[in-house]
Amino acid sequence: MSNSSYKGKFIEQAESFILENISNEQFGVSELANLMSMSRSNLLRKIKKQTELSASQFIRQIRLEKGMKLLKETELTVSEISYQVGFSNNSYFTKCFREHYGFSPGESRKEIIEEPKIEEPEIENPEIELEHIEVINEIKNSEISFLSKYKLQFFLATVFIIVVGVFVFYQNQSSDNVLKVKDLKKSIAVLPFKNMSSDSTNLYFVNGLMESALNNLQKIEDLRVISRTSVEKYRNTNKTVKEIAEELNVGYLLEGSGQRIDNQVLLNIQLIDASKDTPIWTQQYNNKVVDVFSLQNTVAKKIAEAIKAKVTPAELQQINKKPTENILAYDYYLKGLENQNERSEAGLNKAILNFEKAIEEDSKYANAHAQIAICYYYLDVNKIEKKYLDKLNEYADNSLLYDSTSELSLIAKALYYINANEFRLAIPYLEKALDYNPNASSVVLILSDIYARVVPDTNKYLTYALKGIKLNVEANDSISKSFIYLNLSNALVQNGFAKEALKYIEESLKYNPENQYSSYLKNFIDYANHKDLNSLRKKMLIEWRKDTTRADITQELAKTYYFQEDYENALVYYEKYINILSTNKIDLYPAENIKIAYTYKKLGFSDKAEKYFNKYKDYLEKDESIYREASLAMLYLYESKPDKAIDAYDKFSLQDGFQYWILLFLEEDPLVKSLSTHPKYDEVFQKIKDRFWENHNRLKKSLKEQELI
Repeated sequence: MSNSSYKGKFIEQAESFILENISNEQFGVSELANLMSMSRSNLLRKIKKQTELSASQFIRQIRLEKGMKLLKETELTVSEISYQVGFSNNSYFTKCFREHYGFSPGESRKEIIEEPKIEEPEIENPEIELEHIEVINEIKNSEISFLSKYKLQFFLATVFIIVVGVFVFYQNQSSDNVLKVKDLKKSIAVLPFKNMSSDSTNLYFVNGLMESALNNLQKIEDLRVISRTSVEKYRNTNKTVKEIAEELNVGYLLEGSGQRIDNQVLLNIQLIDASKDTPIWTQQYNNKVVDVFSLQNTVAKKIAEAIKAKVTPAELQQINKKPTENILAYDYYLKGLENQNERSEAGLNKAILNFEKAIEEDSKYANAHAQIAICYYYLDVNKIEKKYLDKLNEYADNSLLYDSTSELSLIAKALYYINANEFRLAIPYLEKALDYNPNASSVVLILSDIYARVVPDTNKYLTYALKGIKLNVEANDSISKSFIYLNLSNALVQNGFAKEALKYIEESLKYNPENQYSSYLKNFIDYANHKDLNSLRKKMLIEWRKDTTRADITQELAKTYYFQEDYENALVYYEKYINILSTNKIDLYPAENIKIAYTYKKLGFSDKAEKYFNKYKDYLEKDESIYREASLAMLYLYESKPDKAIDAYDKFSLQDGFQYWILLFLEEDPLVKSLSTHPKYDEVFQKIKDRFWENHNRLKKSLKEQELI
């Protein structure tokens, strides 16, 4: 639908507001509704009626039409235009553009050379596993490639867990562990409630009572509340209270049993002081089903009072909030949750049906709308073609419309942006969700992953990784536990905690000695602790022999020879790396092209050197990362422009959030060594080091204040 087909002042005014905010990536339906002085629901309805588009589709279309105009009338690159029209993700802009116009942005004007694409592998068996969701979304690269944004294979192997089936596990095994929980008095685990009814079909209702008790407690920031997935393994356990509490590292356990008989709910609650294995509060409730929300809220407040946890007025307001006044809608909702927890495509579809029935009973049931959106997210996850993106967005918007203070509503909207590869837009919704539910472990883990991969921020990556560890404990299997420790170790070493990182990479290998990603990372952590390049090269050669088809290890091995100025051996492995990329039709680590070019140059292959130098320049044109100035410096060094290089490094020295690998390997590069005689070299490179360690010390202080280390 083009601009010419829009009719009426309403659409013209809406289009005008969108164009005024075109570069604001966070400008969406809510913002447009505010400017139009109307409710979201009226805006959605009116846009749909006049354009046959949803409001989100309408906004996106205006952005794309503006992009087309800029392509025709300016010489801006595709990447620059994508950001000017409010797309934080260039590949997503290209995807939407192609879907709308039938051709790519590059094809829309002959003078623009279409940007090379990373070909994403088809997933042969896209089964949905809610516990272990593989993330292969956007791959971005920086000057130091090892684990800087994770490797492609690392994406495919690493466990990324969201919302319903979320796991990060931790055992407090020694007094000198980097992770310590200092106040067990305000930590609690809600054990699975027992169904006392002879009717097994009532289990969903009892599970719902347990879920609600857990959710209400999670809204209290002064409490550390263990996630449901971490306690589910104790549903039929023979372990004692003390054993469970020690494994979960909590001071209190909440046990419960219940049954529903017609319109009555019988609930038995017991709060246990784990250190004494003694109940400190027990209560039996016999309420009508219609009073179930009051019952759940009362239980949460009584527990907080018994533990002496501080509950703020805002938290109390969240606890007292009823999700719906319609008990039949709530019943369908609980059935939907039970289906959702089946962790299968069939279960998700059954869940959607029950959530839809809940909405039929209460059209403004925000959590039901949110859960449908979450189901659609799971149905689309791992799929290259997103079938349910619009439905996901529609239900997420509805949930926000009916309750903008529900963490579920905010998570649902964030998942829409994640599914659309617009990760930056997901962040404000996730951070807002933590305001309403500070114990929402799923949110913490999503943020940790985003800051690790697509919006690089080493400090936030580690902070959220540590927060997630405190809320989620006890892996169900050694493979998962190995990857959890791998992720934590990576976050630690990126921030300069090399000794602590070594502890957790060893834990990772203890749980799965065959985890090649852990042995790979351990080699670099050993280098961080001992600075022995010869040892690193020998270890990487051993890793490479385990799997000679891995592009990540092959180029890292090549780089160890390159750093030692052994260009002949470096070229052997760089050409193997190039062959892997060509065979698999992928384009990884474009920052490596400057090293490949210099290797060819040193060995006298001037034509090939020029080819890879030009590829590096193409990469720089699109690079908007925090490493851009450091990457520019490498270009200037290759061109024998030392003054420009030192100026670029001077600008880079003002950058925050760069990874420890920069400090460890920057001065090992032969190109950088050629700069060492420059009169400003020592001053500028000391500034880079000082900047990193200032941030490191500031982060360390912050983590201690938050009792994360």
